[in-house]
This record gives sequence, structure tokens and C-alpha cells, in this order.
Amino acid sequence: MMSPLAIAISTCPNDTFTFHGLMSGAIPTGDVRMDYHLADVQELNEGVKERRFEVAKVSFRAALAFSNDYYVLPVGAALGFGNGPLLLSRDVGRFPGPGDRVLCPGSATTADLLFRMFHGESGAKVEQVLFSEIMPALRAGEADFGVCIHEGRFTYREEGLALVEDLGKRWEEDTECPLPLGGLVAAKSLGEPLLAKLVDWIRASLDLARRDPAAAMPTMRRYAQSLSDDVIRAHVDLYVNDSTRDLGSSGREALRVFAERARTVGEPCADSLVVFTPR
Repeated sequence: MMSPLAIAISTCPNDTFTFHGLMSGAIPTGDVRMDYHLADVQELNEGVKERRFEVAKVSFRAALAFSNDYYVLPVGAALGFGNGPLLLSRDVGRFPGPGDRVLCPGSATTADLLFRMFHGESGAKVEQVLFSEIMPALRAGEADFGVCIHEGRFTYREEGLALVEDLGKRWEEDTECPLPLGGLVAAKSLGEPLLAKLVDWIRASLDLARRDPAAAMPTMRRYAQSLSDDVIRAHVDLYVNDSTRDLGSSGREALRVFAERARTVGEPCADSLVVFTPR
């Protein structure tokens, strides 16, 4: 029997929703065992960089650096349709400027790249922290701005924070493409037969959760960092859609534009993101 596959996903509800069927054992995988690791997006990015995971959910910004060794899977992606990173502050009425302290959720995240694309000439000082530390730091006055991801979109008003700019919306207006937030990557060394099975299993797991969302709630709640059920459901509604099941032609075009735009701001990356296509 082969060694367990090292599969790493985030604790976010959209990922645990997608993998509920597999993690619960409801989707059989034959003699292929899976060893799951759940972590923050920056840890996932670093884990793939260090080749610790064979399958992982990473930011598409990080995936640019791995495309020689990893495919993007056509299932499990989060494309932003009005749901990208938010630039937040305690104050309204101004954008980042020289000397401002701006918190981003990791140097390999799409959120950080968008800030560089749209505010790279601001003169602000960017620091990287865990995404869960950004809003508390803003609320405490320890930073001037923060680029917020994940459930922060639903809770920032409750934290007394203000929206400065929706970076995902700006991307969509500039490119006429959805924003590639994050996706599943898999080591090319796994081979096409196993990769094709993985795509089928993950897709079946997602289909199961979409047919019965209530059954997936305990799995999501277990990892959701004290989010309410309403916020969990809103998170899934926003980040899980038809492109999560299959990137399709629009998703592939968005990845092409994303790589192209990344190069324009000096991002050291491969030429493109290669989406695995089962034969």
C-alpha cells in the first residue's frame, strides 16, 4: 500500500466544505490514504515551497513559483467575483501614504500582490502577519491599514473598521476577469492516473456538500475559529461556486491574466500556471 498522500488545506469554511466528504470518509478512495493538514494560508504556501505537501490549497500568487513542479487542479479553486481582499483602516477618507504601516497576510499571498499592484508607489511600509492578527492590530491602533482576507469581509464592521478599497473589485474592473485568489495544486510527480482520481474524488466531495450543506456544517464548525453559523454559511456562499467545481475557460483566462499582471510588477515567477486536464 502506498504512503498516505499529504494533503493540506486551510481552515476556512470553503475548503472544509469542499473536503467534507473526503475528510468524513463518505467519499471512498480505495487503497489511497490521505493525511490531512489544516493551516493558515501562509503556512500552506511555505509548505509547498518546501515540498512538504503533495496536494495543497495555496494562493495563486504563490502557485506562480511552483508551476514547474505542481499542476493547478481544475477543482477546488476560489475565484473572486466581488469577494477579493479588502483594504481596511480605522479611519475613512484617505489612502495609504508615506510612513503608514500596512499589514498584509503573507508575502506569498494574492492579497499582498494586489496591494503592490495598486498601492506599490504609496511609500507605505508593508509588514507581513497572520491574517487573523490584522483586524485586532488595526482596532488597537497598532497599524494604519490592513489587507483583510477570508471571513474579515463579513466581520470588519463589527470590529469598528472602515473599508478603504475593495482590491478584488478594482482587479475585476481593470481586467474584466475574476480574481484568482487560491487554488489546489498537486505535485506532477504523482502521475496522471492518480491526479485524475484526485480530481474526481475532490469533485465528488464538493458535490456531496452542495447537495446537503447542513451535513458539512460540523466539519466546517470544527475548524472555523469561532465563527457563527451565519458567517460560515455566508463564507461558503461567497467563495464556493461553479468555478470551484471546474475552473472552465474563464478561470483559465483569469490565471493567464494574473500571471501576466504579476510579471508587470516584477514578480519573479514562471511564465504560466498549468491546469491539469484529465484525459
